[in-house]
Amino acid sequence: MFLISIGSADIDDSLLPKGLATSATAGPGAGGTSFFVTSGGHRVRLSINRKSPLKVIPWENGIAIMKDGDIIATGKLEEPLCHCPGQAYITISERCVFDCKFCPVPRLQGEVKDIPAILAMVDAASARGGMEAISLTSGVEISPDDEVKKVVNVVKELKKHYSVPIGVSVYPTETSSEELFRAGAVEVKYNVETMDPGIFSLVCPGLSIESILAALEQAVMVFGRNHVFSNFIIGLGESDEMVREGVEKLVKMGVIPILRPVSMSPYRTGEIEVTRPSPERLLKLANMEKELLTRYGLDPSRALTMCLPCTGCDIAPHRDL
Repeated sequence: MFLISIGSADIDDSLLPKGLATSATAGPGAGGTSFFVTSGGHRVRLSINRKSPLKVIPWENGIAIMKDGDIIATGKLEEPLCHCPGQAYITISERCVFDCKFCPVPRLQGEVKDIPAILAMVDAASARGGMEAISLTSGVEISPDDEVKKVVNVVKELKKHYSVPIGVSVYPTETSSEELFRAGAVEVKYNVETMDPGIFSLVCPGLSIESILAALEQAVMVFGRNHVFSNFIIGLGESDEMVREGVEKLVKMGVIPILRPVSMSPYRTGEIEVTRPSPERLLKLANMEKELLTRYGLDPSRALTMCLPCTGCDIAPHRDL
């Protein structure tokens, strides 16, 4: 809980031989480098930050995490396959025409991977062993419709070579769920980002929360309950009451929200004010979500792809609690 509330640590490069560090290319963490720590059946992803209050040091057969000179956790560094452990998690378009204020991707304007490049990355992940899923995410290079078509073609090609479940996170269109399902995807994630309408209009200009919610409702009809997800950022100025109302609205639809602590990118400094949630707030909201998920018969442990099986960036009800 505490580690996720900080979200970063200082670690000597000598502790991260080739393969243990991973670079983010999508979402608020894009442009940064991170590593995974596992302990007691739990996993956390920490970004590398030389100014973090947390320090990682060698310890017995693994590592210890220190704060103010005291050891607060011990564990082992875990090797990701491609972005995260157990999955080939790939960003197709590392650029976006939208301008969400918490996201550095529009500023970075990275590469757009073609199918041969994606297949090579998945092949490399598979060759290392233990690949349980393929997850695809993408910005919006030209338009949402164009991006969905691009991802559909990638899913179709991957299905020719691999039998593991494939999950997809994109900006939705009216037909994206049907198209992705027919292509062979088994799960989707359409991100609401926040359920506070005022905050949404401020941080996601030009986007429509109503169309995202409509797409999520349609996605549940296509993929089924427990297989449709949505990132819900915590720390944009929303109240706990609004979070509860938003979570309940989503779970009533059959959508599993992923309560994601905000990460302010240096590429967006000064554009919005954010506050990373405290451990106490994260625990309170996670327990609230767990109670609502149970009430409406949803179980995050049944997720096959993307963020919920990983658990590195968030507190996952029914896995961490």
